[in-house]
Amino acid sequence: MDGHTLTKDKIAALLGPRRRESNKGDNGHGLLLAGSGSMPGAACMAATAALRAGIGTLKVLCPASAAAGLCALPEAMLAPLPGERWDACTEAFLRSYLDAATCIAIGPGMGRAAETDGVLRLVLSAGKPVVVDADGLFALARSIEARAALHDKVVLTPHFGEMARLLGISIPEVRENQEALALRSAAQWGCTVLLKGARSVVAAPDGRFAWNETGNPGLAKGGSGDVLSGIALAMLGQKLAPFDAACAASYLLGASADTALDLLRERMLMARDVTEMIELTLQNSVYQPK
Repeated sequence: MDGHTLTKDKIAALLGPRRRESNKGDNGHGLLLAGSGSMPGAACMAATAALRAGIGTLKVLCPASAAAGLCALPEAMLAPLPGERWDACTEAFLRSYLDAATCIAIGPGMGRAAETDGVLRLVLSAGKPVVVDADGLFALARSIEARAALHDKVVLTPHFGEMARLLGISIPEVRENQEALALRSAAQWGCTVLLKGARSVVAAPDGRFAWNETGNPGLAKGGSGDVLSGIALAMLGQKLAPFDAACAASYLLGASADTALDLLRERMLMARDVTEMIELTLQNSVYQPK
């Protein structure tokens, strides 16, 4: 099956203007599992991006040690764990949050402790639309049980290193076979795979795929993946199918980074600068008000 390159018009057709009579429930009740004592900023960046990209409501579930970093984001609701580590996230604690969510993202800044494996498995077993990124992908690579719980509402967002770990191959092998590996993995795992790179590819389980060519080297910094996770969560919340949500998120991340170059050089660009450009990118490049 032939792929295509994502364009402004294609993304605009997926999103369109928001209905005047819509309410927050129409735009997704998002649940973000992210952050740790050493990486509280990851949760904040992903949450900010989700809100900027249009999620209806957002609840952030994180260790208490990461919650303070989200106090500057009053639009997000906090659900601190009853402990400093992810082992405090028991099934009994998590279940009510999973039941209330319409879409979920897991992974940014969680850390790589063994207890994250079980949390990921519980999230996947809920059967909701899910974005798995960063440390969530690390847990996926080592947990047979989590892999067995993958389903067609899941979006995986690995970079080359994370993909190499998932497949047990080298990074050069991933780089040289990006399209083929994304397609094969999507089919094998039964979920959407967004394989990130200078030219990212999005692959669906049914063989569809698309290339994204927006973005610039300014994205080659920590935090860019967290922003992508938040945007993808927002797209799922606004009822885009997983493949379409991944396409829109990849395009918007890159286009927002390109918009930021009107003010900053690539070398100076930070993830927060990209997040601040999501609104302008949507306004000027995607939405076509009638």
